[in-house]
Amino acid sequence: MGHPRTRRRGIAPVEQGRFLSGSTMGHVVRMTATGALGITFVFLVDAAGLLWISQLGDPQLVAAIGFAFAIQFFSVSVGVGLMIASTAMISRAIGQGDRVLARRQAGAAVVIAAVVQALVAGTIILFRHPLLDMAGADGETARLAARYLAITMPSLVIMAVGLICSGALRAEGYGAKAMYVTMLSGCLLMVLDPVLILWLGWGLDGAAIGLFVFRIALVSLGIYFAGIQMKLITFPNMGDVREIARPYLVIAGPAIATQMSTPAGNYLLTLVMAPFGDDAVAAWAVVGRLTVVVFGGIFALSGAIGGIFGQNFGAGQYDRLRSTYRDALIFCLAYTLVAWGVLLAAVPYVIDAFALTGQGAEVLRAFAVVGVGGFIFFGALFVSNAAFNNLGRPGRSTLVNWTKDGVLSFPLATMFAATFGAPGVIYGQAGAGIIVGALSALWGWYFVRQLRAPNAAVLDPAVPRPYPNPDRHRSR
Repeated sequence: MGHPRTRRRGIAPVEQGRFLSGSTMGHVVRMTATGALGITFVFLVDAAGLLWISQLGDPQLVAAIGFAFAIQFFSVSVGVGLMIASTAMISRAIGQGDRVLARRQAGAAVVIAAVVQALVAGTIILFRHPLLDMAGADGETARLAARYLAITMPSLVIMAVGLICSGALRAEGYGAKAMYVTMLSGCLLMVLDPVLILWLGWGLDGAAIGLFVFRIALVSLGIYFAGIQMKLITFPNMGDVREIARPYLVIAGPAIATQMSTPAGNYLLTLVMAPFGDDAVAAWAVVGRLTVVVFGGIFALSGAIGGIFGQNFGAGQYDRLRSTYRDALIFCLAYTLVAWGVLLAAVPYVIDAFALTGQGAEVLRAFAVVGVGGFIFFGALFVSNAAFNNLGRPGRSTLVNWTKDGVLSFPLATMFAATFGAPGVIYGQAGAGIIVGALSALWGWYFVRQLRAPNAAVLDPAVPRPYPNPDRHRSR
């Protein structure tokens, strides 16, 4: 028998959520695999764009993208935080059996996310020169990076809508359709980049225009799959926006703060890397692309399992929360070990492909040999983040992520760089991830183990109450 359906005033019983039955490991693998394929392909295309730029033979162009990426990372992270919050909110409503509420929440989230990202984009465009100066860019490299940001930043608004649509698909369990949104958009960018960068000779401007077109495709496909085909989003009205804004932002605030820690850490590490010259910064940009390509599954893990946590929490099935947490950690370990071996074998080819020399080549080798190992613990951190964000304790995710990126990474990187040069930045980043990732994974497991149905009512105000009498529906 399926999980008992919720009967609430004015809401007819509906089909139970997809994640409320079946193997939790199966759900983790399926959702993470589709998420990984989507995100890995997009960042593979992004890495290919960097490769096309490197073929122009000007290290300043590659370094400019590295500096711009350090700043743009902040804005993209805000969008990801908004998506994580919408997935948590929508999946809980689905777990309760209230799909009408889930559609209204998705529509309101679209409006709120677009407004937030418009403010972020405007701020970055206005202050892009001081931000680049703070990051260590100067001269022609700074000018090129500022131009790239001016072209790409306005597309953040439409990207925000696309991310919310993707979050709605994942909250419902349509992982493959969410993957199609990113993969089909990435295919378009794969074709456009060499044409715009090399064939038309637009260089860095071509890369920026290609990114803008990619984001237009992303939102178009997201609206089609989530809004039109699957009807997961209700056209928003101001009443819904006002009603849903507070519970949404209660989740989104800490989720955004959590996501912002990574670009903040990357920004600080770029500051440590910058004095070693354009070769080192160019290698740092390559490492950034390789990280998201090789470890797309790890980066996808947190968002992929959010819907699994949310639906089962909304339905009061707490034993499935624990099995989901355990299975996600096992998946993370296996994935990282395989990816580590693949990257070690590929290092010489990557160095040749991006024409890295001197310190640049040393930075890449340090990442492949030492830095990658830290992702076993980074992945564990992402699993605990998903649990905290979707089970009513998003502030804990903020705390552990800022401890890693804002407290430990910079001093460790500075200390190791003083001894080992540019590769020391990689060592410092890995060290911070190992320490915080291990502690966060243990904290998350303790938290999930302590959850019981009667405790649902004491969680934060953004968490919908699954049932008037939670004991009645405790999972079997």
